[in-house]
Amino acid sequence: MSRDVEVPSNSQVTLTSVEGDIVVGKAATVKGQGSPPRVDVSGKVHCRGDCKFECNLYAKSFEATGNVVIQGDLEVEKLVKIKTGLFGGKGRLSVEGGMKAKEVEVGRELVVDGDCVAESIDVGGSFEVKGKTEAESIDVGGRLAASGSVKATTIDVGGSVGVQSAVNVGRMDVGGRVIVNGGRIGKVEVGGSLESNASLDFDFIDVGGRVKLVGETKGGDVDVGGSFRVDGDLRFGKIDVGGVVKIIGSAEGDSLDVGGKLLVEKFLTLSDTLEVGGKADVEGDLAAHAINIGGKVEAYQITAKDSVSVGGAMVTEGGVDASYVKIGRQGRVKGAIRADEVLIRSGARVEDIHGGKITMERGAHAKNVYGESVHIESRCRVEGEIQYTSSLETERGVQFTKNPVKVAALPQ
Repeated sequence: MSRDVEVPSNSQVTLTSVEGDIVVGKAATVKGQGSPPRVDVSGKVHCRGDCKFECNLYAKSFEATGNVVIQGDLEVEKLVKIKTGLFGGKGRLSVEGGMKAKEVEVGRELVVDGDCVAESIDVGGSFEVKGKTEAESIDVGGRLAASGSVKATTIDVGGSVGVQSAVNVGRMDVGGRVIVNGGRIGKVEVGGSLESNASLDFDFIDVGGRVKLVGETKGGDVDVGGSFRVDGDLRFGKIDVGGVVKIIGSAEGDSLDVGGKLLVEKFLTLSDTLEVGGKADVEGDLAAHAINIGGKVEAYQITAKDSVSVGGAMVTEGGVDASYVKIGRQGRVKGAIRADEVLIRSGARVEDIHGGKITMERGAHAKNVYGESVHIESRCRVEGEIQYTSSLETERGVQFTKNPVKVAALPQ
């Protein structure tokens, strides 16, 4: 038989259990018995206004309009719902212990000092957890702040996310800023910035502003409007960044497209294409299927299975090896060029060229030229040797410091 209980407004009662529902009036306090104190409700808890429970509370469902404080654990079989009220300023739930429920709906603010476990959590304003968080879905209108680990299938936050421990999230969609302490995120879409203070695994990153990652990072594709920085080694799929990419370590992936500047402190290896609109600086070896640099590129050695195209300057110690190399107009090259086909555009200055088919356009300068078929346009200058095995074509005004020599085989 159900025995519903009503707690009058502005009163204080002590209970052990309720076989039915309990209605709590405004500014009322419910105490429990035992150590720690506890109240079990077989039915629903309904709070008509601000109220407080000085106990661990267990119920089938919990509903309130106002601000509610639970000085202990809160465990609800079904729904926890805290409404904001007609005039706003209400709708806050504070749980000083842990919280467990199937569904949680809080209008304004949810604070949990312990662990928080639920299938779905929906908070209109801010959600703060000091323990670990586990949920299928988390939907927060403003801010999510967690001290412990966070495990969820989906997280959707309008403002910011701050997690001081590791995360394990299938999909995260955040309007502002995200800070986590490593872990794994399947797909993350952030309007502002993303930062991880420990190693992070990911499938896809889409950030409108800035990304900063720390530690050994493994992931899939990256699309960033501003800057992308990794303090550690990086393995990835495709990266597309509008501004600056800085990797304080080695990087290995499929392709890299940078609108501005690229810096890699060790080696960079790509199975597909490197595209940089401005400057690329790789302190170790640079290897890719194809390389296209709008401005300047520096690396210890450059290797491409297909082509290397540089609009400005290229600086290497070990030289460049490719099927095809093109140096843009007025370009500057330090280091040897070795390719099946080489095109030096007008006004460019290079050092040694080793190639099959070599073309120097008007006004280009080279130190030494070694090729099978060589074509040199007017006003070009070769300061050292020029050797060829098949043919040499020159226009008027070409300057040689040494006479060209046809040889049976080119020097290695």
